[in-house]
Formats: sequence, C-alpha cells, structure tokens
Amino acid sequence: MSTEKTTTPAEGQTVENPEAASAAVTVVDPRLLVREQGLKGYVTEFKRKMKAGDLGSLPVVVGLLIIWAIFTSLNSNFLTAGNFSDMSIAMVGTGMIAVGIVFVLLLGEIDLSVGSVSGVAGATFAVLSVTNGMNEVLALVLAVLTGTAAGAIHGFIFARIGVPAFAVTLAGLLFWQGFMLQILGSNGTINLDSDGLVVKLTSYYFSDVAAAYGLAIVATVGYFLTAYFDNRRREAAGVPSRPLNEIIVRTVLLAIVAFAVAIVFNQYKGLPLAVVIFLAVLVITDFVLRRTAYGRKVYALGGSVEASRRAGINVELVRISVFAIAGTFAAIGGLFVASKIASANQGAGTGEFLMNVIAAAVIGGTSLFGGRGRTWDALLGVMVIISITYGLALEGIASPVQYMITGGVLLATVVIDAVTRKTQKTAGRA
Repeated sequence: MSTEKTTTPAEGQTVENPEAASAAVTVVDPRLLVREQGLKGYVTEFKRKMKAGDLGSLPVVVGLLIIWAIFTSLNSNFLTAGNFSDMSIAMVGTGMIAVGIVFVLLLGEIDLSVGSVSGVAGATFAVLSVTNGMNEVLALVLAVLTGTAAGAIHGFIFARIGVPAFAVTLAGLLFWQGFMLQILGSNGTINLDSDGLVVKLTSYYFSDVAAAYGLAIVATVGYFLTAYFDNRRREAAGVPSRPLNEIIVRTVLLAIVAFAVAIVFNQYKGLPLAVVIFLAVLVITDFVLRRTAYGRKVYALGGSVEASRRAGINVELVRISVFAIAGTFAAIGGLFVASKIASANQGAGTGEFLMNVIAAAVIGGTSLFGGRGRTWDALLGVMVIISITYGLALEGIASPVQYMITGGVLLATVVIDAVTRKTQKTAGRA
C-alpha cells in the first residue's frame, strides 16, 4: 500500500516518500494568475468562467443594451431625458417588491401574495390618512407594518406548520385582495393628497444639478473604497483578490455610467427622490445579504435545508423572517405604486403586476432553484421589464404582444439559468 504524500511538508516534518514530495506541484487558484498574465490572464479567466457557466449579469446587461438599441432605432424619443426619467420612477414600485422576491427566491421558494399585499398597503394608507385623517407619517408606518405582518403570517404557516409556500401565498393572494376591496369600500378608489407625503415619493425631484452629480461622485468613490479595502482584507487572508488596476478600470466604468445618468436626469427635472430611495435600499439589502451572518444563513438555506439545520441554523426563524421581509417590501412597493397614480384603487397589485415582479427578479439573474442571486438583480430585471413596456407603448403595440414578449424573455432567462446550473455541475462547481 503506497503512502506517497503530494503536499509540501512543514519545516521539521519527515517525508515518507521524498521522490513524490519533490515532484509535487503546488495547486494555484486560476484567479490568482490574472494578476500575473495581464490582458491574456483576463481573456483566459473569461473563457474559464464561460466554460464553467459563470455568466453572472452579462446576459442581462447585453440583453438590456440590445433592447435599448432596438427601441431607440424605432423611436428617437425612447431614451430622451423625459422618457428615461419617467421609466426610472416607474420601475421603483415594481423594483421594491422584486427586492423582497429575491430574498424568497434565494430560499428556493415563491411568494404569490406580494401583489395583493402591495395593494393592501396602499389602501391602508389611503383609508387611515385620507378617510380617517391620521397623520401621514404614522399612516405610512402602519401601512408598511401591515405588509410585514402579512408576510410573517405566511412565513409562520410555511415554516412551522409545513404548508408549501406556493399554497400559502396563493391563499394569501386571494385573501389580501378581498381585504383590500373590503377596506376601500363601494367607491373602490381613494385619491391621495397631491402635496402629501406619499405622492411626493414619486413627484419630488432634486432640481439642483449638484444633487445628481453628487450622488454619482458618492457612488463612484464609495465603490472604489469598498473594493479597495475588501481586497486588502482578502490579500491579508491569503485568498484570491482583484488587482488594483482592475478595480480602477471598474471604477472608471461605473463613473462613466453614473455621470451619464446624472447628465440625463439634469436635462429634465433633476434627480428623482424615488430613484435615490431605491438605490439606497439596494445598497443596504446587498450589504445584509453578502456581509452579514443573516445573509449567509439565507444563502445556506437555499443551498441545502438539511445541511443548514445540521450547522445549527434556525431554519424556521430564517424562513419566517424572509417572508416578513418580502411582505415589507411589497408594502413599500405598493406605496410607490399608489404614489405614481396619486390614489389607491381596486386594481392595485392585480393583473400582470405580480408576474412582472417575479419576472423582474428572475430576469435580473436570481435563480429559481435557490442559493444564487443578489438584490441588484431586481434593478437589472425591472429595467428590462419597464424598457420593454415603455418601448412597446411608444410604438403603440397592444398589451397582448407585450405579454408575449415579456413571457419570451422570462422563458429565455429561466432556460439560461437551468443550462448554467447544468454546466456548473459538469464543471464541478455546484
């Protein structure tokens, strides 16, 4: 029986087979070679990721650019400052709810109730503030907590009782939709104060040009400092990290995009408050998922429930909390939707709205199979959805065609996700 060792011995240790030890080859992470090989290293790394199915957000970004190019060629008004600003505001309501859906999808589950919950939140705020004269801030807080409570109820039934999430949230969809109709009353519509707090969520703009440029500077500098110090920590720990020149290139690209968007906003009314809030939510939720113990538990649960349980993770608590988060963001998104139309009505959260929310999270890159995705996926996905909707509307194309195109994009995304997972399994990465 051979006892050959192929690892390098520590100082003072005895090697059982010196010949085997001398012939040992140190295994190097391929990502570390990028720094040494320059441009050739990046090309090699890109090919390695493609073969391993590690496509990241590349397909979505490329698809979005193609969509913009097509609609711009069809109608020069598509990417004008006014239309771009309107699209940016319109995507916030759907995007907020999609952020909550990302949390649920990371568990490998689904929440079909978020559309109805968003409608309940808008109706609750309208009834409390307009009908009953409650202070708007208090009414807003209670409306958001309504979504949190609804999500927590769904999570409790799913996690503690064991009813499948699909069934629980489907029942929730029907229940909360009926509850919304009940509290709105026979009129079915409550108009909001045009100068009120909720309406200003989507109607207020920072008109000073310094606001948009300032946000672009903060985003660029913040990204660079975060990436730089993160790399310092990774280097100190002896794990693969990006070279400084790559961080600089990424920062320059971000700066180009950020300042281009700032210029477009300033050509219209200025920086929309809704966009600022949405970006802040994305930054915070991304930090929670990728930088906290709670976030790691969510990813772990999506990877394997049994392994997570054996690792000491409170599976039930995490599941309940995730559905509560989804309900919270559904309520926040519902308030933005009510703000956009300056009213709460019976049609809120119905129709294709739910499908657009789920499609936004999936199209953005969050896996339906759990364990893979980021909240930034909600931004990319909702940009695709809103771009298609506005582009087709400018061309006067009917809703049925919009549904078919959106469905085709969603199907293509799911197929790419499934193929990617198979490729990663073949490459030994999943």
